[in-house]
Formats: sequence, C-alpha cells, structure tokens
Amino acid sequence: MDTVLLKNYEPKTSLVVPVTDVPKARFPVIDVHTHTSQGRIRTKQDVDDWVRTMDEVGVEYTVVFTGAHGDRFQQYADLFRHQSKRFQLYCSLYASDVTAADYPQKAAAEIERCYKMGARGIGEVTDKGSGIQRDTLPRQQRLHFDDARLDLAWQACARLKIPVNFHIADHPSAWQPLGPNQERSPVFQTYNQHGKDVLSHAELLASRDRLLERHPKTTFIACHFSNQGHDMASLAKVMDRFPGLYLDLSARDYEIGRQPRTAAKFLTKYKDRVLFGTDMERDAAMYRGWWRLLETDDEFIQGRIWWRHYGLNLPDDVLKAIYHDNAKRVLNWQPW
Repeated sequence: MDTVLLKNYEPKTSLVVPVTDVPKARFPVIDVHTHTSQGRIRTKQDVDDWVRTMDEVGVEYTVVFTGAHGDRFQQYADLFRHQSKRFQLYCSLYASDVTAADYPQKAAAEIERCYKMGARGIGEVTDKGSGIQRDTLPRQQRLHFDDARLDLAWQACARLKIPVNFHIADHPSAWQPLGPNQERSPVFQTYNQHGKDVLSHAELLASRDRLLERHPKTTFIACHFSNQGHDMASLAKVMDRFPGLYLDLSARDYEIGRQPRTAAKFLTKYKDRVLFGTDMERDAAMYRGWWRLLETDDEFIQGRIWWRHYGLNLPDDVLKAIYHDNAKRVLNWQPW
C-alpha cells in the first residue's frame, strides 16, 4: 500500500446500503444555473435534445448563462428563441476597458441592450480574487463587485428587475497550500489561489457584504452557497443580515451531502431564499443524482467528487420552494 499514490486510490466499499432510484423530481423544477460553455449546445437540435432530457427528469424551465453580451449574445438568443417557453438566457457583464472614464456608462448601456435582445438576468459574474475584468490589471485597478464603477450597472439591473447571479470567492481550500492537508483532490487544484496576488477568501466575502449594503434594491443570487457552504452557521448570519440575498446550491452537492443534518436545517430555515441549480447541462444522470440527494435518506452515496454523500430527505414544502416556487417569484418572467 505504501506504493499506491493518493490520486490512484479508489477503494471498493464493502458497505451494503439501500439505493433509491429517483428517475423524476417529485415536483417540477426550475434549474437557475446552467452553462453553454462546454460547446455542446450549437444547433437548434441540441436545444431540442436538452428539452427532451428536461422532460425525462422533471425540469420545467432552465436558466442558461451564455457568457456573452452584444452580438454574441444575440446569436444565443436566436439559437434558443424557438424554445423560449423552456429557457431563460442571461448575458455577461461588460468588463472590458474598466479603467476608461466612460466604463460605468458602457457597462450599464450593455445591460439595457442585452435586455432588449432577450436577456433576463446577468451572470454568472465571477470574482475569485483577481477581479471581474478579463484582462490583467494591477491590484489597485482591478474591478470587484463593490467597486463604484459598477454602481450604474447594478442600478440598471434593479430598474429592469433582472437578477444578478454572482460567483464570489471559491471553496476556501483554494487559498490553502498544496500538500497532505489540502482538502480537495488534485483535479481541483487548477482553482488554487495560494500564493497568488489575489484577494483572500475573507476579503472577497467582505466585498460581497459591501455590495449588498450598497445596492439593496438589486436582486443578487449568490451561486454555490456564496462559497460559504462549508460554514453554514456563518452563512446563516449573512442571510439574516441581508434579507434580500438569495442563494443557489449549484455544484455544492458535496457540501450539503457531507453535512446532511446541518444542511437540511439550513435549507428548511431559508427555504424561501434558496434556488435549485446544477452548474451543468443536459445530463439526466446528473439530475437524478440531485433528486436522490435531496429527496431520499440514502447513505454513502457516490458523489461527483471524492466524498460520499448522505441524503437530506427534505420535506415537500422545502422541496417545492427550492425546486420551483422561489425561482418563479424571484426571476424576471417577462417574455423574451
């Protein structure tokens, strides 16, 4: 065993536990967090195939983050428009030339333009420490969520009543050094920020709080449990402090699955402010894994990542709120 590398260690368990097959969600689902970035959605047939998968697993509606604005966003709108009753599209934030004097006006104007083309939200806007901008800038010029240069953009979102899905920070292990005490497996070290010239996890969460204080009229959805799902007691304090903040649980099955009792209590308490999302696209097995995690009390479930999960067995009222009702209330449902 001393010769076995950790990355190759895949023990076969002897544990025999029930396995519940959940082919379709118990209630209709709105997935508020998906992407087209993997390049699998290129034709209208691809879009139709996605709808077939949604029908198979019980997803009523899907929000797609296009990662685009301007003419490129228009291309996505044209691609999805024939299925507009099943999809919403979000545009990206214009984040070029952020040091230009007229950047605030350009960013806000681009949101208005994309809204007219069909965008019903902004996101996923990401800051993992080096800023939102696409180009490399000195630390003092980088664009972060609470920057005054974005005030007009966030105000435009409030005026149009469109939500902002924002990715703040990352899993806290990303700021820890590599080695035997690193929590996440080697495949996730592409996200590691240790030793880089970036804001810390704590500094990023502080910028989130300043953003929420500065723009209480804008609807913000912090994806991935605001990257604070490892400490739900602290996250609960944030939820209590900012009653207008919403969360999506996308790609954090490994957080709630490792702490099923704590997570179930959190989701029950904040059931009206958590939205279902996946961070994936068009994968029936992936969806069914979520249904099993949220709806059953199965144990020792094989997760997507290293850890095993344990079912939360959420009550119906919590499932309905997270799966569907919160998104129906929070998102902008103007036809596009």
